[in-house]
Amino acid sequence: MKSVYDPAFVEHLFDDMSASYDRMNYITSFGFSEMWRKQCARHLDICPGAVTVDLMTGMGECWAHILQKSGPSSTLIALDFSAEMIRRAASKKVKYPNTRIEILKENVFGNSIPDASADYVISGFGLKTFDETQLEGLATEIHRILKPGGRFSLVDVSVPSNRVFKLFYLFYLKRVIPFLGRIFLGNPETYRMLGVYTEAFQNARHVEAIFRKNAFEVEYLEYFFGCASGVKGRKAHP
Repeated sequence: MKSVYDPAFVEHLFDDMSASYDRMNYITSFGFSEMWRKQCARHLDICPGAVTVDLMTGMGECWAHILQKSGPSSTLIALDFSAEMIRRAASKKVKYPNTRIEILKENVFGNSIPDASADYVISGFGLKTFDETQLEGLATEIHRILKPGGRFSLVDVSVPSNRVFKLFYLFYLKRVIPFLGRIFLGNPETYRMLGVYTEAFQNARHVEAIFRKNAFEVEYLEYFFGCASGVKGRKAHP
């Protein structure tokens, strides 16, 4: 049996979920997912003319928040390895005719983005699908593609620390979300994995530790009582 962190398994999972993922992500987060993406992008304080890399871009859900202040001379590089997610993201390019958007169907590891070419790196809701070794690799890749002084901001759903809230939230992820998955896809197993990944991930504290030891200035963040968490920071100057 393949590991749930195997890239081929994750790619197939998101291909399957692509038709209803945006809707289910909204439902799973009680409607907060869009606000968390907006806050995640706001932490970058993106300037006009910048190069921003959106890792695990999905269907381009973060684009509106990335491009809000970036200006027509900016470049957005959007990367994802799910063919279906990328296909749906490509259809959104027409909404941003004055921005250069480059879409890459690539794995985050071994991607073609040049060294020290990005001013900003962002990722919304992709961290939980990585194990510890892969998170180490993610930190290495972000460090490689960021310019010195470049900023990053990452967010994902998490398990609240409050015991009562935690029990309710995990029940929702493990029982209610698969039921909704059956309604939307006829396949509860696909959406059951969101609960599996989230429970294993817990929160971004371990991501903070990994980035801190990889020569980043980093800060841990929590959103809405710990239902989401993430990290922000910058690549230190040499």
